[in-house]
Amino acid sequence: MISFAECTARERLALLLDAGSFHEWLPPSERVTSPHLAQLGVPSAFDDGVAIGRARLDGQGVFVAAQEGAFMGGGVGEVHGAKLVGLLQRALRERPKAVLLLAESGGVRLHEANAGLIAVSEVMRALLDVRAAGIPVIVLIGGTNGCFGGMGIVARCADHIVMSDVGRLAMSGPEVIEASHGVEEFDSRDRALVWRTTGGKHRWLTGDCDALVEDDVAAFREAAIAALGKSVPLTLETLEAEHALLSRRLNALPEGDGGDDQSELLWRALGVADAAQVPELSVDAVRPLRAV
Repeated sequence: MISFAECTARERLALLLDAGSFHEWLPPSERVTSPHLAQLGVPSAFDDGVAIGRARLDGQGVFVAAQEGAFMGGGVGEVHGAKLVGLLQRALRERPKAVLLLAESGGVRLHEANAGLIAVSEVMRALLDVRAAGIPVIVLIGGTNGCFGGMGIVARCADHIVMSDVGRLAMSGPEVIEASHGVEEFDSRDRALVWRTTGGKHRWLTGDCDALVEDDVAAFREAAIAALGKSVPLTLETLEAEHALLSRRLNALPEGDGGDDQSELLWRALGVADAAQVPELSVDAVRPLRAV
């Protein structure tokens, strides 16, 4: 077993895809860096924290992008976002079997502010165009930085989401919530709280991911292969069904006094008496549980 979380972006690509099949576009040797970071005296990365290109997965041609969480937490800036948009737009022309996004990001890179926000919106638009063309977009989430902010929204726009039990997915990260609303609202150091609200097991429980796997590159590869060619039609009916997910989730909650931790209530309703132990539950124990 090789930990997906402990691999770098390029290690994940090398291990997940068919051996030797990845051909990178705009590699570090091209020296395409952020135009903003140097002005702020911040070190740059020659790939701006994301690797993109074409490859083969189980013999099928795919386009793939992998964010590097070790560089600025995988934050999206102008060049980073442009590379993702370019990959998706090229997919419309060449029509690969699927587009894979190995997401690891804290969201928009604050150093680039508006440029990063615009980049994320362009990524979302390009992703939805790819989906509308019938090309499935598969997001894999298992890095130590999780998938938050704008990239959390991008992930939920995809056809399929695969998460490990150590992966995390949400709009706002625990540290952001704590900084803006105080530790009483959300204690980012409470690992049980963090993983029972944003972790892969909880996202599986609430229907926000389509496959829950172990923290193993081989398990991610198997789940990605299973999703190849399985696009979800981007229709009004599909979008309405996705919006209805929230209503079903709220209806699944038992009655509380208004001040209860809703994540705890949900786990307890499914027979997990002590929700603080959620991080210790095995993937096999969680897979049969589904609230919605």
